[in-house]
Amino acid sequence: MSETQAPEDEPTAVEPPPKATSEKPKQTVGGAVKVGVKDAFAPLYRFLEGVGGHLILVGKALSWLPRRPLRPANYLEAAEYIGFGGLPVVLLVGLATGMVMSLQSVNAFRQFGLESFAGGTTGKALALELGPVLTSLMLAGRAGAGIATELGTMRITEQIDALESMGVNPVQYLVLPRLIGSMIVAPILTLLFFVIGMAGAYLVAVVLQHVDQGQWMSNLRDIVQPRDVLQGVIKAVFFGFMVALVGCYQGFHATGGGRGVGIGTTRAVVIASVSTLVMDYFLSDILLTIMPNVRGGP
Repeated sequence: MSETQAPEDEPTAVEPPPKATSEKPKQTVGGAVKVGVKDAFAPLYRFLEGVGGHLILVGKALSWLPRRPLRPANYLEAAEYIGFGGLPVVLLVGLATGMVMSLQSVNAFRQFGLESFAGGTTGKALALELGPVLTSLMLAGRAGAGIATELGTMRITEQIDALESMGVNPVQYLVLPRLIGSMIVAPILTLLFFVIGMAGAYLVAVVLQHVDQGQWMSNLRDIVQPRDVLQGVIKAVFFGFMVALVGCYQGFHATGGGRGVGIGTTRAVVIASVSTLVMDYFLSDILLTIMPNVRGGP
């Protein structure tokens, strides 16, 4: 055996494995308070982040409004999808709302011999609140969900990225036409809601409940003023813009495949519906301040 070769049976030194430390780092009181505060304000952070994201999307979309190419076909297609697509459900809900409002009003006023005022009260409610609010809720469930699903599918299938690679701005091409189309179509649907609702109210009150037609029409003209209808139309413009904006935002930022598209669609309907009811109060207060004679002012 060579002198330089180590004997085979000589034991080799083996280092013991390091001891696993099972002790967790101790959390300080300040760190615990910081984590607790962060968790407590997490919903507020997400809310502010969502509001900021919607405002940024609005700014990007409106900045493209005066710039070319205009693509008018996109605006017509968006208006047709939102308007004609939601027309049947809006008319059906309007007719049912006018009929049930008239039935309840006639039965309530009949106790005092004032059933002829049912037309005026029904018209006032439809023009100021029920028309624009219920139209917006129907658009949220139909158009808002459809917009979120369509844009969400385009996002997860990378069609939006393909538009960017071809030099087409997706905000101008996809978002802006839907915002403008919804703003134009929503007031028209609100007016149709009011007309069909009053037709249902007339049918129930005059034909079925035998209310005097002359008094019913006279009280309707005295109580419902053109400014009431105008106020509802102004609300519908803001509601339509908001419904389309929420749908575009949720679809534009969809992630996670098909499940993410479904979550975005659900969020679009819920957020648009809740925002409609919250926005309605503030718009009502502003419009009643601008038009004081609506609430009996000079």
